Amino acid sequence: MEKYNDAVLHDTVAYTDDNIRHLSDMEHIRTRPGMYIGKLGDGTHAEDGIYVLLKEVLDNSIDEFKMNAGKKIEVTIDEELKVTVRDYGRGIPQGKMIEAVSVLNTGGKYDSKAFKKSVGLNGVGVKAVNALSANFEVRSFRENKVRRASFSQGELLDDSTADTKDHSGTYIYFEPDSTLFKGYRFRYDIVEQMLRNYTYLNTGLTIVFNGKEIKSKDGLVDLLNDNMTSTMLYPIIHLKGEDIEVAFTHTDQYGEEYYSFVNGQHTTQGGTHQSAFREHMSRTIRDFYDKNYEFGDIRNGIVAAVAINVEEPMFESQTKIKLGSTHMHQENGPTVYKFIGDFLKKDLDNFLHKHPEITEVMQKKIQESEKERKAMAGVTRVARERAKRVSLHNKKLRDCRIHFNDESGELKEESSIFITEGDSASGSITKSRDVNTQAVFSLRGKPLNSYGLTKKVVYENEEFNLLQAALNIEDGLEGLRYNKVIVATDADVDGMHIRLLLITFFLQFFPELIKKGHVYILQTPLFRVRNKKETIYCYSEEERLSAIDKLKPNPEITRFKGLGEISPDEFKHFIGKDIRLEQVSLRKTDQVNELLRFYMGTNTMDRQRFIIDNLVVEEDLAKELIEE
Repeated sequence: MEKYNDAVLHDTVAYTDDNIRHLSDMEHIRTRPGMYIGKLGDGTHAEDGIYVLLKEVLDNSIDEFKMNAGKKIEVTIDEELKVTVRDYGRGIPQGKMIEAVSVLNTGGKYDSKAFKKSVGLNGVGVKAVNALSANFEVRSFRENKVRRASFSQGELLDDSTADTKDHSGTYIYFEPDSTLFKGYRFRYDIVEQMLRNYTYLNTGLTIVFNGKEIKSKDGLVDLLNDNMTSTMLYPIIHLKGEDIEVAFTHTDQYGEEYYSFVNGQHTTQGGTHQSAFREHMSRTIRDFYDKNYEFGDIRNGIVAAVAINVEEPMFESQTKIKLGSTHMHQENGPTVYKFIGDFLKKDLDNFLHKHPEITEVMQKKIQESEKERKAMAGVTRVARERAKRVSLHNKKLRDCRIHFNDESGELKEESSIFITEGDSASGSITKSRDVNTQAVFSLRGKPLNSYGLTKKVVYENEEFNLLQAALNIEDGLEGLRYNKVIVATDADVDGMHIRLLLITFFLQFFPELIKKGHVYILQTPLFRVRNKKETIYCYSEEERLSAIDKLKPNPEITRFKGLGEISPDEFKHFIGKDIRLEQVSLRKTDQVNELLRFYMGTNTMDRQRFIIDNLVVEEDLAKELIEE
């Protein structure tokens, strides 16, 4: 026993006073960036950290607008890397400017007199931007003086004050640190959507982005009109009150689609305000018709936006994407639930009584949803029972172990499911995957073309029924078990067809899955080029030619025809940390309905003529190239 204890003591790392260290505010942010901005990322996704940095700077400028100080904000992003934000508010008080951008738990927003309904209240925001930037500069313009300070990774480099004739306000410049945000680039489409959301919630505000003016006249009505991808059944219902604004309509799509905001912050994962709106909107409509309609039938096809202002809002994370507040005020205020309920019970009910032309269309939509649901009742029950009997570890679904973060309960960023076709392809992915966060769903043959069909087919078709059950999205995205739904098919004509059929399925019955950015296409290499010293995987003809040039002379070239041909050892390279994913997006400008109608509809002869007219025979193409 003594020898065992000696061994334990010998192997134990010494723990002394030297092991205790204090981190400065800036050091702590750089050491634990996830605590402050969520994931880092490279700018591919709207949730990536570089957009959180931009949002934290913008939030301060928006708060100035909310305090009636400055109606214009100028945002410039140079070379997709360097950001400048200039507002025309009051400017940071110059005596405390350095502390305001570099010392945690310091800021004017703790004083509710200066900022009543602010987004940022925990004194972190712009400090995180400073700490996580390779270069950061702040200027405060006040009373014909400008104080300027520059930093690198949160360390002060320079501080000066001079006279100025510039308008009052704040100037922030930052370059995210590329050692943390590896290979980052700002995507202008993501930035522009973020800025548009700010203007929807702040009518009268003008944001100039790289010279382009962005503003909104009708608030949430503009938001819905700009984002709706399905046919609107009646004019948007728009209601405004003190600290609340709502807008909604029904469309011809399935499911529910929501845009929710708190103090101008887009809460992409909803929260107490969105839940309250869903319930009270349904209850008010049901009470108006005095019919025992189910809430699901009332909400089917709805597209809605809700925005509220809350004093000192409590979010479930620093990134502020889900509201956790239960009360409108910290003391003696109504609950969020009651506040929204009282507003809708009065204002929505009044609106419905005044607009019979809208309530007639609305009731027709509700009744159609009810009729379809009842017609599916038997099929649905059998399908659910069949799905329950399917083991999570059978050949259809090989599930992963981890779906959610332990602390927040939110979907884990890496949680993914690969949808693939055929035993060989699913076998390769299954053997290569990370069993903790990557699941595999195996299709049997090509999926059904679901365009133009009712949701009954989701339950009647075994593949669709089991896929819906695996994703757990029958009742909406609240139950979604995977953050990324990845279509993994061969890079050939059949594989492209399967992709199109799956995307059609999601667009037809679960459009919000795409709109919320959960659907991806797995990019796999077309070629492997190698010699005795090096192997290069190529995803395009251009990459193949470049690899041949690099590895000359006469490297071995392999053309991958299908996923099943790639060995599990090689597949690890393509679904690991270097995975290449193409996100499937859905915007109003995509004209999805028209495209689906043409390519997936019943107009077979039109498509046949289109193919014949646009067919290029390889011999003819080669001849043209030679002649040129």
